[in-house]
Amino acid sequence: MPGLDLLSIALLVVVAAVGLSLLIFQLATGVPPQSSSNAEAADVIALLKQADLPKQAIVYELGSGWGSLVIELARAFPNAQIRGIEVSPVPYWVSRVRTRNMPNVLLQRANYYKCDLTDAQAVTCYLMIESMPRLAAYLDRMLKPRTPVVSLSFWFRDRKTTASRASSGPLGATALYYWPALDIGVTRGE
Repeated sequence: MPGLDLLSIALLVVVAAVGLSLLIFQLATGVPPQSSSNAEAADVIALLKQADLPKQAIVYELGSGWGSLVIELARAFPNAQIRGIEVSPVPYWVSRVRTRNMPNVLLQRANYYKCDLTDAQAVTCYLMIESMPRLAAYLDRMLKPRTPVVSLSFWFRDRKTTASRASSGPLGATALYYWPALDIGVTRGE
């Protein structure tokens, strides 16, 4: 049946395009679009609550991927404005669909290095270790002193943590920093 063949070819082209897009953006950024687990999101939320954010805080999720952490942040902080930034188009559009009924979520398809974060009252990220030195330098330029930054799994190696949660997921612990957190010597523990 010719119609079935065309449908199969069209579906194959769409799947290949999505896969290629994910691969291209992973190669470009060095970060795969990975979702945080419920336990990992709970650790991020616990550390942000420990940071005692203002009730109507502006919280950025850098590399917001499929939207899992953005959604959990929006639920945990209903009066806060959660701003997710994702450069990869497929995860961005999936997260747009997932958060369409969440009025306190604003998603932006962009490279977070080209975004203005000066209004941030907290920042979260779930990136890769290779990204962390460049991100630290960027946050040094962008954030006000004492801005809480929570990094999931991959820590800023040259920054002192204020608190951490030890067993957030398969990749390691979650850490809270008060930026710029320049004291050399990372501490681990709770």
